[in-house]
Amino acid sequence: MHPGRRQVVQAGLLGALGLGLSDWFRLRAWEKSSAPRASSCILIWLDGGPSHLDTFDLKPDAPAEVRGPFKPIATRVAGLHLSEYLPRTARLADKLAILRSVTSPLGEHNLGSHYLLTGYKPNPALTYPGYGSVIAAVRTEKRDLPAHIAVPDCNQYAGEGYLPGECRPFAVGGDPSRPDFRVRDLELYPKLTADRLKRRQSFREDLDSLSRAVEREAGSDPEFEQAYRLIASPKAKKAFDLSQEKQQTRQKYGPRTLGQSCLLARRLIEAGVPFVTVTDRGWDTHDAIFNRLKEGYTGGTVGKVPTLDLALSALIEDLSERGLLESTLVVVMGEFGRTPRINTAGGRDHWPRCFSVVLAGGGVKGGQVVGTSDSRGESPAHRPIRPEDLARTIYLLLGVSAAHEFRTRDGRPVQVNQGGEVIRELL
Repeated sequence: MHPGRRQVVQAGLLGALGLGLSDWFRLRAWEKSSAPRASSCILIWLDGGPSHLDTFDLKPDAPAEVRGPFKPIATRVAGLHLSEYLPRTARLADKLAILRSVTSPLGEHNLGSHYLLTGYKPNPALTYPGYGSVIAAVRTEKRDLPAHIAVPDCNQYAGEGYLPGECRPFAVGGDPSRPDFRVRDLELYPKLTADRLKRRQSFREDLDSLSRAVEREAGSDPEFEQAYRLIASPKAKKAFDLSQEKQQTRQKYGPRTLGQSCLLARRLIEAGVPFVTVTDRGWDTHDAIFNRLKEGYTGGTVGKVPTLDLALSALIEDLSERGLLESTLVVVMGEFGRTPRINTAGGRDHWPRCFSVVLAGGGVKGGQVVGTSDSRGESPAHRPIRPEDLARTIYLLLGVSAAHEFRTRDGRPVQVNQGGEVIRELL
């Protein structure tokens, strides 16, 4: 079958991206096949909105009130510079793809979070599911561990939305950096022994068998089944046990919550969990931004950017050394960026018009920047990328077709992604 005129025109436009006609047809065929490049994903969510101008898109030639005090440093990729407080990440830049032209019209935390975590603009009539919940709905095979785990807790906009309750992310409910770290619901209640739990499960199965004879759907409780498998499984307990890691490995990730959460995420991926969301709060820096990013909220401790540097670099190196990076997509993002101009309180305010997202592994082509911002980091100068484009690309890498349909609780069909375009430079 010969391509239509529109397809030929589209293919011609891709020439500007360095893609020939054969590349274009191959990509289209791959997209239609929904063949996954990544079997799992770790989403590092920088809650509050990280400043692109002080991390992944510095503007050293801009006026002082725009560029701030942080200096750019060279990376392993020629011409690519990052913040001076990301030195370990800079050494791994050949494995990173940095999107510097992500753009959104939504500059409020809740609205922006919903858009970035689902690929859909908020709709008062329907709450859309987050990435991990979509993966949980698609990958329905039984496993001891939940399909979507949130560390240490879950952003409300990364939940199951209109999907069934069993697609809800399992939040570990504890801080992995604390010596007394425990996962909620993983241990039995004092008076509920393993034998009693087993008898309760057996009794429930008998009831379910009887119920199915009367009405097939009656009595089914996937959430109870998941909870039972989690509590009863030695494999699940082992996956959550950070004490099994060498002290040297734990130190490499850094002692703080983000680093130990990323280490736990790697253990969960190894145990077969397809999607882990790691949430790091505290990026809403309206005042004293440079102290907070460099030294921490109270001073004298390591700030947000050096902590991210330790965690992200250790995670990528660890996945690579274990042969897991090619099959594990790593995504680093928040709900928006920060204003190019520093405010009177020494901070930066919300800025959704242009910001950065970082990806690695999972079939992503590293060592590149996709899209550029203007000289002040205010707007995309080239190749604007929308959240729905990012969503479609993430789903494609994970083997989920954008056209896949779910049903809402009232039977309405909804596609996984609508209106997004694949970021083909990443593939």
